[in-house]
Amino acid sequence: MTIEAVAHELMDALKRFDADYIEAHLEETETSHLTYRGRELESVGRATAIGGNVRALVRGGWGFVSFNSFEDLPGRVELAVRQARFVGGETSRLAPAEPVVEVVSLDREQNPVMIPLAEKKEVLDEYNDLIWRTPQIQTSTIGYADSRKKTIFLSSLGSYIEQERADIALRLAAVATRDGDVQQVGLSVGSRGDFSLVRSLHREVEEMAHHAVELLSAPQVKGGEYTVVLDPVLAGVFVHEAFGHLSESDFVYENERLRELMTLGRRFGSEQLNIIDTATIPGLRGSYKYDDEGMPATKTYLIREGELVGRLHSRETAAKMGEKPTGNARALDYRYPPIVRMTNTYIEPGQVSFSDMISDIKEGIYAKNWYGGTTSMEMFTFSAGEAYMIRQGKIAEMLRPVVLSGNVFTTLKNIDAIGDDLEMNQGGGCGKGGQMPLPVSNGSPHIRIRRCLVGGK
Repeated sequence: MTIEAVAHELMDALKRFDADYIEAHLEETETSHLTYRGRELESVGRATAIGGNVRALVRGGWGFVSFNSFEDLPGRVELAVRQARFVGGETSRLAPAEPVVEVVSLDREQNPVMIPLAEKKEVLDEYNDLIWRTPQIQTSTIGYADSRKKTIFLSSLGSYIEQERADIALRLAAVATRDGDVQQVGLSVGSRGDFSLVRSLHREVEEMAHHAVELLSAPQVKGGEYTVVLDPVLAGVFVHEAFGHLSESDFVYENERLRELMTLGRRFGSEQLNIIDTATIPGLRGSYKYDDEGMPATKTYLIREGELVGRLHSRETAAKMGEKPTGNARALDYRYPPIVRMTNTYIEPGQVSFSDMISDIKEGIYAKNWYGGTTSMEMFTFSAGEAYMIRQGKIAEMLRPVVLSGNVFTTLKNIDAIGDDLEMNQGGGCGKGGQMPLPVSNGSPHIRIRRCLVGGK
């Protein structure tokens, strides 16, 4: 039985049960992957999967049932409704939604799973050879994954939405050692199914391996406060991790401290600062036409001209907070219920060129790329993948990777220059509530931050 036929059977089942609201998801997925550890290919494979879920709302309580067999669909719906009745004891609140009937198709040429595994291996073998030609490389990792997913969303409102999407993610890392010293450099790329982006990374991979070795001889910066310029990759990770998660309204609604911090109308930066989340930009990994509640994607200003003006919502959080839904309810796959997630999050470009941005810095730091980091409420710590001193308005010597830390609200206020060169990074995946890696992208122009705390010797 096709997934479309199953959907029609399930739609009939939704009408038989008494609940405030019921929705269902069906999913058909093809995936392939290749991983390397050191010089060797560690695993390779291709798989297909089918599954679905039913989510029911009764008196404010949710029931959720996932399955990977399309037998006894009415029983799945009944179980979800029974669970919801068991926990529900309040009034159900969902923002209004119009029923949608639409098919959103994928260009068949953009299905990376159909490319032979041997062809993908040939490309990745070339990258692994480039890494290992570099002296003093101790080990390396390569992880490649792609997918083609077809989903069908059904609801008791009468929605029927078919969507297809393709995704590619590639992460490489090279580790160099000398006399007990260890340095690592990584490279991440991703796309909405365009494998040509994976084929053309030879220069970047070679530079990655050489940079790992060069870091063994680089000095460590003296810790303290500096004027720091972030490149678009690191600035994009900062806006996603340090600020974007604070804008997810399930966090805000459930946390009294965060509600106090994230008050609409509060000034967080200069009039030049604008932060946006949107799934409406074609070709980005976080983009889609409808979210996993059947709501259309929107463009949401989180900060406009320095003021907090919006946040990200599901239908439930929008109703509870008296705001409009933004189409940000997303689930990793059929095994999970949708929760509030970012899509493509970025700082809007300003008007300052990079050369002007660094021209009046007597001593500062240029931080590029990302290595890792943690956040706790408004506090953050991030490790840059590369760092350079800025001296007398010029990029100077390379440094060991630096660690930046601080309060996100103070840091946003200390952004005093925003570049004219927006770039979007598609190499990452977002994690929340056990659902990872969810395809997203983030970006920014170059930004300059005054009085940024940098860890060092």
